[in-house]
Amino acid sequence: MQTYFVRKIENTDLAINEDLNSPSWEKADVLTDFKSPWDGEEICKIEFCALRNSDTFYFRFKVHDSKVHTIKTDNSNASINDSDRVELFFRSDCKMSPYYCLEIDPTPRIMDFKALPGKQFDFDWKWPVGALSVTSEISKDYFIVGGAISLASLTELGLLTNNRIETGIFRAKYKADRNGEFEPTWITWVNPKTESPNFHTATSFGLLELE
Repeated sequence: MQTYFVRKIENTDLAINEDLNSPSWEKADVLTDFKSPWDGEEICKIEFCALRNSDTFYFRFKVHDSKVHTIKTDNSNASINDSDRVELFFRSDCKMSPYYCLEIDPTPRIMDFKALPGKQFDFDWKWPVGALSVTSEISKDYFIVGGAISLASLTELGLLTNNRIETGIFRAKYKADRNGEFEPTWITWVNPKTESPNFHTATSFGLLELE
């Protein structure tokens, strides 16, 4: 299983409300191995980083993109679902029964839900109150989405075991076609080797190893 190592920092070293370009992030390994197995076009560079301290898992996406697409009609899941976004899926094991999804757009709006195999989604489910926070920054040539998740919530959901979290790391990029309709390009860290785009499958997950 593809593995990313989450470096440990001191509790005083990083706060989520700091500058998302803080030098503290230089302590993290940078993951750039993203691909779109179902699309032949070159994708914009994506940098994923993660850090942890004694009680919090921090993550940051930096997406190099000068044409960010967001639907701003409202804050509904439908608007988020039709916007550029980054995604983290978490599971206890390959049975994925259940697994938990965080999809965050650049503004940052969160679509969090619980799922079962076969794309059975429970959008009434929400991440435990007070256990998740996100922030973002949009610049001319890139956007950053950062977040903090309590390790306690990951443990309570059965997602953190022996300092390991089985995780899918993804991005949806919307581009206009010839008719001006926006269609998604699906981008992933782990190639699930499916015929058509599918993140909701056991083969799309890798492993986060916490120091």
